Amino acid sequence: MNFYSLAPVATVLDLAYTFVTAVADAFTPLAGGASAALAVIAVTVVVRLLLIPVGRSQVRAELTRRRLAPRLRELRRRYGKNPELLKRKTMELYTEEKASPLAGCLPALLQAPVLSVLYGLFVLATIDGHPNGLLTERLLSVPLGSSLTSFLGAGAAWPGVLVYLVLLVGIAVVAAVSRVHAQRNAEPLAEGTPEAMLQVTRTLSWLPFLTVAFAALVPLAATLYLAVSTTWTLVERAVLRRVLRPAAT
Repeated sequence: MNFYSLAPVATVLDLAYTFVTAVADAFTPLAGGASAALAVIAVTVVVRLLLIPVGRSQVRAELTRRRLAPRLRELRRRYGKNPELLKRKTMELYTEEKASPLAGCLPALLQAPVLSVLYGLFVLATIDGHPNGLLTERLLSVPLGSSLTSFLGAGAAWPGVLVYLVLLVGIAVVAAVSRVHAQRNAEPLAEGTPEAMLQVTRTLSWLPFLTVAFAALVPLAATLYLAVSTTWTLVERAVLRRVLRPAAT
């Protein structure tokens, strides 16, 4: 069954289509043929503005985890041989501090539906029974509904491939800077941490680069969304860490 054919999903997709096309029409006098791409950027900015409270909670949780690090290490030392008790004591500590160990996952989870809808807008020939006019939209001659792999597979390359390269390199740079900042602000590992755990931690630190691979497989519109959103996240976290750190320490 096609996920996008489900009645509730089709209705949401049609509303999103109406919104994006209306924004694109509004931008047409300013951006011409790139109005749909500008509309995608505008939608991204709106989504990120709505998620600022979530980002604020995420940074607060990060700073709280750093502050609680000595107490968490003590819990691991005392209850490490009893996983169930360790888990309960850890959750009690987070509850006492009004923090959540899952706060860092919220922005990604909340953006997933938006990215799914955006993907549908630029891959489906019809939306809720009517033709999808967004498939004809382009950014510098590159269809917004074409991924890098499909673009190259169709025999197209230069100079359109530059659009993908600029976005993917931009996402990779943001991922690299985000990794450095994440390591700098991560909870210090306890002395004597097993080598296996250290290896897992090092491996997980490279996860931001998966976004680059994902961005090469989705339609250009979604790649554009990811480029803007990841850059926003990097800047937002840097600002929030600076603003919230004095109040959290």
